[in-house]
Amino acid sequence: MGGTIAYQAAQGVDVHLICATRGEAGTVEPQYLKRYKSIAKLREAELSCAAKALGLKSVTYLGYRDSGMAGSQDNMHSSSLHRAPVQKVAAQIASHIKKLKPQVVITFDPVGGYHHPDHIAVHKATVKAFSEAREAKAIEATTKLFYMARSRRRLRFIAGMMRLTGQDPTRVGRNRDIDLTALARDPDTPPHVTINYKSVEARKRAADECHASQQEGRFSRFSLLELYWRLIGRRDTFTRAHPPTGERYRSNDLFAN
Repeated sequence: MGGTIAYQAAQGVDVHLICATRGEAGTVEPQYLKRYKSIAKLREAELSCAAKALGLKSVTYLGYRDSGMAGSQDNMHSSSLHRAPVQKVAAQIASHIKKLKPQVVITFDPVGGYHHPDHIAVHKATVKAFSEAREAKAIEATTKLFYMARSRRRLRFIAGMMRLTGQDPTRVGRNRDIDLTALARDPDTPPHVTINYKSVEARKRAADECHASQQEGRFSRFSLLELYWRLIGRRDTFTRAHPPTGERYRSNDLFAN
């Protein structure tokens, strides 16, 4: 959702990011680590670069270790987010919500985008933190909670096009550990709000390029997926979880009633 962050920041909105881990369970080509003592330090530098490009007001780390993908040994690390009690993580997030008093909170969808254990954990903890902050009346009754919206139809289309071009949609991503066909079986969440970020597309691309160590081995700029995103336009979609709204609700403003 870098496009949305850049768009809102350009509108004068203060946007803050709470990041649970530093992505240290990822794999990185040796050349990217020449200036850094660890993958965590590299990823932190990349995120700092992206934050400046997007116009983020602040980035806060919760201090957990990256859990890696489901079933990996990293899941069992004692400091991993995957093993942290939801209540503990929620309490940390709630403390930031109470301090920042945001009008809008955005988190991952219930399946964590692509079944990443840390994304799912952040979703659960954020939903709990949001509820606790509301019950404590630490935020306004009008404060809204959103998830990134997901579309099975879109994922099925991409998977089909990959097969037509000889690519395997069950082995996607740098480590080939993401299965688009499995993601296409997850339930949709309605696209209540659509943000068109074409006006700040350059900022988003600059932020993407900050994450150089994570781009290598993924789809190139001129790949099938890149062509698809160009065809559908530069926009992010969000599901409004609170306050509840009808599935037919549509808006282009995260702050609208």
